[in-house]
Amino acid sequence: MNLRPLGPLVRVAAVIFGGIATLNLASTVTLKMLRFASEKKLEKVALPCRTCRGKGFYICKLCNGNATIAWSPMFDPIAINPCVCPTCEGNRVQRCLNCLGKGYD
Repeated sequence: MNLRPLGPLVRVAAVIFGGIATLNLASTVTLKMLRFASEKKLEKVALPCRTCRGKGFYICKLCNGNATIAWSPMFDPIAINPCVCPTCEGNRVQRCLNCLGKGYD
């Protein structure tokens, strides 16, 4: 069996595949750099979030940072049970939803 005619076909396939891979890599790097530059420019110009003051977290509004809430199953409570705060799950802080994806957190 003569494999000589397959040589140019393999070279053409390698050139096409290499060109596609090179274009893909170049476009990916270019888009990442443009996104990075625009976010850096936005961080320089944009004001920090008013809710969390640019930290990405703020004190839980339900438990006021105590990690527990006073709860009783009765309308007129005889005994008050401390429970873990369902909003912050005992972490004392909440994640700021206004800052998601802006690089503050």
